Amino acid sequence: MHKPHGGKLIDRTLDAKSAAEWKDMEGKLPEIVLVHEKVQEVTNIAFGVFSPLEGFMDEADYKSVIGRSRLANDLAWTIPIVLDVDIKVSKDYTRGDNVLLKDVTGKIFAVLTVSDIYDYDKAEYSKNVFGTDDKTHPGVRKIFDMKDVLVGGKIDLIEEAENDFSRYTLHPKETRVLFKEKGWRDVAGFQTRNVPHLGHEFVQKTALSFVDAVFINPVIGRKKCGDFKDEVILEAYEELLKHYFLKERVFMSILLTEMRYAGPKEAVFHAIIRKNFGCTHFIVGRDHAGVGDYYGQFAAHDIFDQFPEIEITPIFFRTFFYCRKCASIANDKTCPHNEADKVVFKGTHIRNLLQKGDVPPESMMRPEVTKVILSHKDLFVGSSPPEAVVG
Repeated sequence: MHKPHGGKLIDRTLDAKSAAEWKDMEGKLPEIVLVHEKVQEVTNIAFGVFSPLEGFMDEADYKSVIGRSRLANDLAWTIPIVLDVDIKVSKDYTRGDNVLLKDVTGKIFAVLTVSDIYDYDKAEYSKNVFGTDDKTHPGVRKIFDMKDVLVGGKIDLIEEAENDFSRYTLHPKETRVLFKEKGWRDVAGFQTRNVPHLGHEFVQKTALSFVDAVFINPVIGRKKCGDFKDEVILEAYEELLKHYFLKERVFMSILLTEMRYAGPKEAVFHAIIRKNFGCTHFIVGRDHAGVGDYYGQFAAHDIFDQFPEIEITPIFFRTFFYCRKCASIANDKTCPHNEADKVVFKGTHIRNLLQKGDVPPESMMRPEVTKVILSHKDLFVGSSPPEAVVG
C-alpha cells in the first residue's frame, strides 16, 4: 500500500474538549454559513480524503493549481479546493482570524484560521480547469455562480456533519486498516456516478484478474440534472455485488463530494483521492468525468503521462461492448467481428430506457440490477432528461 499523497494522511479533527471550547465561542467570533457541498469539502479535508490539503487553498496554491496543475510545493494537484465569500463579508476578516463555520441549519461544525484573502478571475479559473469558459458546461456555470473573493486557511473539524449514507461511509484511515486486515496488497479503485451496467462489471472483473480487490467508490453528492440519484446508485450496486461478485474480492464505500465534470483533470484528482483511501491502482474509462463533447474520449488517459510521480497505477480501458458472435463482452483489442454484431454500452441509451420504464436487454444490464432501479419512482436528479454523458 502506498503512502498518502504528500506522504502523510491529514487529520484535522478535534478532540471533545477542544471542540466544546470552540462551540462556546459562538457569538464571539465571525461566522460563515456553508452550503452542503462546502461542508463535504471541509469534512474531506479533515479526514485526509484530500491529503495533503489542511484547509482551503491560499492564493499561492490556487494560482499554482490553475496554472500548472500542481501545488506551490510542486506536488501534483489538479482541482482547486477553495472557499468563496462575498466581498462585503471578506472585509470582516483579516489574516490570523478564527472564523466559525456553520452548516445551513446553523450548527457549528468547524473552525477556519484565515491565512489569505484574495481575488480571482472566474474565466481564468474555468479555462484552466475545464478547458472552456462556456457557461453551458455545468462545472463552468458553477464557477461563475461563485462569490467574488476567496478565503484560504487551515480548518479544524469540530463535529462531523450528518450523513444520510453513513452506513456506506468509511474514511481513509479506516479503509487503509480494512485493506490491510483483508490482506489486500493491490487494490483498484473504481470511480462511478452511475448505476452499473455489464460494461462496468466487465471492467471491474478484468481489473480483478491482476489485483487483489476492487474498491467501488461511488460519488455521493451534488450532480447535474439527469444524473442518477444517490440512493438508486447505491441500491443498484448492492444488488450487483450480492449476486455477481466474490465478497472477499470487492468492497464498496462512498466518496462524499460533488461532481465537477472537469474531465481529464478530475480523473487525476479522483486518482489522488483513491490513493489516499489506500488504493494502488485506479480504473480510468472512456471520457472519465466528462460531459457532452467537451473532452476527447481518451483525454483522461493521456493526462496521466504528465504525472508519473503520483504513485497510483492507472488502468486504462477503451471501448467495450457485447458481441453477439463472441456471446460475451469484448473490446476493440479482442473482438474481430463487424460493428453490426456489437452492442455498445452507451450510458445515455440505458438511461433513456430506464427513464421510460423499459427494461434494458440482459446483454446490457443484469436483471436483478434493473429490477431494483425500476423499483424507484424517481431515478434522476432534477426533472431534466439525461444529457449526453458517456460512462
